[in-house]
Amino acid sequence: MREIVLDTETTGFDPETGDRIVEIGAVELMGHMATGKTYHQYINPERAMPEEAFQVHGLGDEFLRDKPKFAEVGQAFLDFIGDAKLVIHNAAFDIKFLNAELGWMGLPKIPWEQAIDTLEIARKRFPGSPASLDALCRRFAIDNSSRTLHGALLDSEILAEVYLELIGGRQPDFGLQSMSGAGGTEAGEAWTPPPRPSPLEPRLSEKEAAAHAEFVSKLGDSALWLKS
Repeated sequence: MREIVLDTETTGFDPETGDRIVEIGAVELMGHMATGKTYHQYINPERAMPEEAFQVHGLGDEFLRDKPKFAEVGQAFLDFIGDAKLVIHNAAFDIKFLNAELGWMGLPKIPWEQAIDTLEIARKRFPGSPASLDALCRRFAIDNSSRTLHGALLDSEILAEVYLELIGGRQPDFGLQSMSGAGGTEAGEAWTPPPRPSPLEPRLSEKEAAAHAEFVSKLGDSALWLKS
């Protein structure tokens, strides 16, 4: 199962009042394991960056001026996510902005059913407890010390770890899909056990084997144990 852990950074809170996306970061998971594939794009919002947004993201007008506009990268973004489930913290916020930008381009919007909201999952698992990304990092002992500013790709990488904890453990497949060598496989491939270097010692005693043979001999020629 392919999933995309996604985060956006914006100039504000509402695209209907002129706010725009300035950064998208996404991390691909396959079978709940990171594949190493990512999507990261800074975007020129075509408007001045408000001071309060600059304080949160550290992205200023001069830095964003030569970055592509959303209209130039929207299709590539859709191609990357495809029909994968989108794992987002407070999905309503990001989907609202993404669909506004896609709508202005005349591109298909993202259906709500495609989103998995980790904020909603956290609130159901830990009712009454703080459910911010930082709070969940503290709960699950996930290192987010590099998160001094909000950055879409970094937040996506952190959220991927939080998501796997929320659904039952950081390595729900016990790491089998990421093993390599000595019977392991590369990520995304089916894992098969390696052959034993030597057979196991028999656990059946001679007396038990003789009793079984006597029992089978009484079943007739059509007995399953007599067929090769």
